[in-house]
Amino acid sequence: MKEDDVRRQAFAMPLTSPAYPIGPYRFVNREYMIITYRTDPAKLREVVPEPLQVEEPLVKYEFIRMPDSTGFGDYTETGQVIPVTFEGRKGGYTHCMFLNDHPPIAGGRELWGFPKKLAKPRLHVEIDTLVGHLHYGPVEVAVGTMGYKHKQADLAAVKASMEAPNFLLKIIPHVDGTPRICEIVEYKLIDVNLKGAWTGPATLDLFSHALAPVAELPVLEVVSAVHILADLTLDLGKVVHDYLA
Repeated sequence: MKEDDVRRQAFAMPLTSPAYPIGPYRFVNREYMIITYRTDPAKLREVVPEPLQVEEPLVKYEFIRMPDSTGFGDYTETGQVIPVTFEGRKGGYTHCMFLNDHPPIAGGRELWGFPKKLAKPRLHVEIDTLVGHLHYGPVEVAVGTMGYKHKQADLAAVKASMEAPNFLLKIIPHVDGTPRICEIVEYKLIDVNLKGAWTGPATLDLFSHALAPVAELPVLEVVSAVHILADLTLDLGKVVHDYLA
């Protein structure tokens, strides 16, 4: 293979059989259960990297079903998103993510810098309850429950929250183990077709685990919960802060 061929084809690894295709990445019938809770503000500040700023001690714990995803297939994801501000703009910082599918783990880490790890999340309806689970190996790490479609949410507010900016800390090491890329990436969800959103009573329990430390941001009080069904496109990102510059 000639050098020009390598440069032309080198968008992902492995070169001759990439783990994921070139985008855009469209998600159909993407389903969320997002439980917002109050946590320890000191612990929150310990995990949010400057120049991102924390205004309130809140965390959004998300369970997401993605049955139809361009290039990524059918998978489930869960993790913590922290409301932050960056240069006066409000958004969300993705602290951790756990999912059960290799292509979006590889693509998410390599393209955007999503902090993704392999685990076993699940989101399903159990009679009258929306239920989310996270297992890391055999160990249960998180359980969320929510009353199923108890009350319609404010659709305009939900859509606006989905279209707000999101921030990631992208880290890619050099061959000697030092950081070659260390930057804050901003991305957005675009072409959002919100099909429905509901609120209801909710609970969230987090359990300690050495390699899935979601309980390090403890649940002090559940503030709200929303159940969302939407089609959307995950847009590519841009670098807004370079730690190595």
